[in-house]
Amino acid sequence: MLLHFIFVIKEEDYGKRNEEFQYVIHMANFYKKWIKEKFSKNYDVKCDEMITGHRGLLERLDTNALLRDHRQRGEDTFHFYLSHFRPFWTDCTCEGYFAQNFAMIHWQKPKTTDDVMFLAEKNCTTVSHELSHELLRQAGHKKFKEDVHDVWTRHFYANLPFEQYGENFEKTNDKPMFLTMDVSSFRL
Repeated sequence: MLLHFIFVIKEEDYGKRNEEFQYVIHMANFYKKWIKEKFSKNYDVKCDEMITGHRGLLERLDTNALLRDHRQRGEDTFHFYLSHFRPFWTDCTCEGYFAQNFAMIHWQKPKTTDDVMFLAEKNCTTVSHELSHELLRQAGHKKFKEDVHDVWTRHFYANLPFEQYGENFEKTNDKPMFLTMDVSSFRL
């Protein structure tokens, strides 16, 4: 199966966020390995940019527009949109949304282009949250929403550390390049 990460950026930002897109490419390859190790699923990964132009008030880019794009690209591919806007509706506290073979998050832009720790803390963790929802749903896990939210809450309020991975995709105690939810409590 294919996991297609789509970096959604505004037209005026095109060419200015290349370092972030390079991080997205590296992150996609990391998640290919992470999914195999944690969920025993093989995914090929692909990354693209989706440039959005100015739209009128009634043509605002929203979750429904991304869902239409997902359907047009093919619903058999797992499309994951890293978007410059928040989903209009979500039951996740992490500003993400998922459905069958579809996920999106509000991708937060760092203040400086080389702030990898910001990307890992604010974005990579959220990607792992939405991936966990959908991968557990696909596996038939009955409480795929509740269990992910329970772990997410423990990360923020019970001092459960995020898992840290280095540039080589191996766990590290040094400065991480990627941070993910601890999915060890999920029964797969």
